[in-house]
Amino acid sequence: MMKRTPALLMAGLLTAGSAVAQVDLSKLPAPSTQQGVTYAKDIKPLFETSCVRCHSGDRARNNLHLDSLEGALKGSRDHKVITPGDSQGSLLVVAVAQLNPRSAMPPIPRPPRRGGAPGATNSPPMTPMSADGATNQPPGARRGPTGPPPKPLTKDQVALVRAWIDQGAK
Repeated sequence: MMKRTPALLMAGLLTAGSAVAQVDLSKLPAPSTQQGVTYAKDIKPLFETSCVRCHSGDRARNNLHLDSLEGALKGSRDHKVITPGDSQGSLLVVAVAQLNPRSAMPPIPRPPRRGGAPGATNSPPMTPMSADGATNQPPGARRGPTGPPPKPLTKDQVALVRAWIDQGAK
């Protein structure tokens, strides 16, 4: 059986054009009533906390860059994830609202599999770190994000993202 990764989960969401239709959109929080919502002032700080660790730089997952307005509007390698003026129809909103566990961003941790070795977990091994926080890996070794997993957006934050998109995603 193929091992699923967060990138594959996001790809699955993005390749299904009807992904928005496959969730109960009535569970979305209503758009915020805040006016004049902009990426730079309101949305970028949210994305920096919860999204850009995986969706920025040379190794942005699914080539989706949420670290700039241009990147967010461009979308992933396969699809646009924001439809300015239509937050309810935007794949990004469905993902950050975590309406579907398979497409939720950040991914919802899965419980360990049953029947594994006693004491075994599904977690990857920890990368040893020195006292200054540097990893003890050879130069050029692939390094993943460090630190605690990103926190999902709150309902109020999802409502603000919806308002930003509905107001034209500027």
